[in-house]
Amino acid sequence: MFSDILSQLSLEFRLEARNKYALYSILLYVSGTVFISYLSFRGSLNPATWNALFWIILLYASIQAASKSFLGQSRGNFIYQYSLISPQDLIIAKIAYNMGLMLVVAFSGLLFFSLFLGNPVQDFPLYCIAVLLGSIGFAGILSLVSAIASRSNSNFSLMSVLSFPLLLPLLLAAIKLSKNAMDGLDWSVSTSLIIMLAALNAIVLVLAYLLFPYLWRE
Repeated sequence: MFSDILSQLSLEFRLEARNKYALYSILLYVSGTVFISYLSFRGSLNPATWNALFWIILLYASIQAASKSFLGQSRGNFIYQYSLISPQDLIIAKIAYNMGLMLVVAFSGLLFFSLFLGNPVQDFPLYCIAVLLGSIGFAGILSLVSAIASRSNSNFSLMSVLSFPLLLPLLLAAIKLSKNAMDGLDWSVSTSLIIMLAALNAIVLVLAYLLFPYLWRE
C-alpha cells in the first residue's frame, strides 16, 4: 500500500516538474491579486477585510490548483491507472499531493500578503494552524470533487459549482479561527474551532477513502 502511494506521489511530482507553468500560474495569480489589492487599498485595509480577502484568494487558488487532479485525464489513462493501483491508494496519493501543493500556495499567499499589505495578525502561530487545517480540508474536498466532475465528463465550471457548498462549513470555521488569531484572543476561545476543523478534515478524508472506489469503478 505505502509503496503504491509513494509511487503515485513520485509520479505526481514528476508530472509537476515537467509542467511547472501550472504551479507558477497559480502563484502568479495569487501575487498579482495581492498586488492589485495593495494598489486599491493603499494602507486603508482593516484587519477583518485583510483576513476575508486572504481566504477568498486562497479559495479560488485552491480550486484552480486541485482541478488538474482528475480533470483532463482521458478514459484510457483512468483504465491504465485502474490496472496499476487500488482506488484507495490513488485517492490518498492525490489528496496528499494536493495537500502539499495547497500548503505551498497558502503560505506563499500569506507571505505576499505580509509583504504588500502588512501583517496585522496578533497570534501568528494560531493563524498558521487555521491556514494548515483549512488547506488540508480544501485538498480532501477538492480532490474528491475533481474526480466526480471528471467522471461526469464535465469541466472546471461543474467542479466550482459542486465544491463551494461542500467547502462552505470548512471555510466559515477557518475564517472564524483566523479572525480569533487576528484579534489575539486566548487559545482557549479557539479550542472548539480547532477541534471542529480537525473533525471536518477527518470526516472528509474518511468519506473520500470510502466513496472513491465506487466512483472509480463506474
